[in-house]
Amino acid sequence: MSVPYAEVIGDPIAQSKSPAIHGFWLAKLGIEAEYRATRVTPDDIGDFLAERRADPDWRGCNVTMPLKQMVQPNLHSIEEPAASIGAVNTICPVSDRLLAGYNTDAPGFLEPLRDRLGETHYFRMARILGTGGAARAIVSALAAEGFVIVLAGRDPAKARALLDELAPEGEHHAVDLAHFADPTDFAFDDREGCCDLIVNASPLGMRGQPPLAFDWSHAPPGAIAYDIVTDPVDTPFLQGAREAGFATIDGLSMLIGQAAFAFERFFGAKPPREQDAELRALLVR
Repeated sequence: MSVPYAEVIGDPIAQSKSPAIHGFWLAKLGIEAEYRATRVTPDDIGDFLAERRADPDWRGCNVTMPLKQMVQPNLHSIEEPAASIGAVNTICPVSDRLLAGYNTDAPGFLEPLRDRLGETHYFRMARILGTGGAARAIVSALAAEGFVIVLAGRDPAKARALLDELAPEGEHHAVDLAHFADPTDFAFDDREGCCDLIVNASPLGMRGQPPLAFDWSHAPPGAIAYDIVTDPVDTPFLQGAREAGFATIDGLSMLIGQAAFAFERFFGAKPPREQDAELRALLVR
């Protein structure tokens, strides 16, 4: 007997924690459905989506590296904020089994910051490290929340182009990622009343990847360090932030947050977020 299912696609995909998250919620809610992980390469994406579109049991998929921009020509519509961001991380069949693309990374990223963003600040600045698909969502989300963005990448010209595309009205800055690797003696002004973020939006620090070189003398007093890497959860970047006295947010916060928005689209039910602590314990085993 067939059951409804959703999945996460990408290449590589074996490391994805999404099946554990969605499986946990499905079990807690008693929903008869499955959530799978499927390796899909850029060359396969068109045939894959055509096949899934014809499957009445398929409820959609999450999209991870390197497909977030490559999937778009295969979709019938791209909803906001995915259209503005230029990256899709969730696909669902809609009426007549047409495929719609969404981006849940942006609201997922902002979720653990909501209390802080509800406060009034006279200045907000985010130093974002990385210029990939996840960075696109983060730049767009934080610019909309009134942040001045300092975007750092190996190619500053790419960072500048991304800022001009996603946040053309702000006075944002593009720098070389190496700028943050060496110590600075910059004297920060009084940061009380400010909101400062240091965000690793790159894969650096992920298991199997080189570490992210960031010297914490570049972080203003009271800044929050936020790393979207989830394997490992406690990255060297976050460890260094804590040692330097900064508050931290790990990648599971964004991962669980974005998954919650997708889960509701796939299965028509709100996930049991009151059980996040149990879910987190499962994910870090």
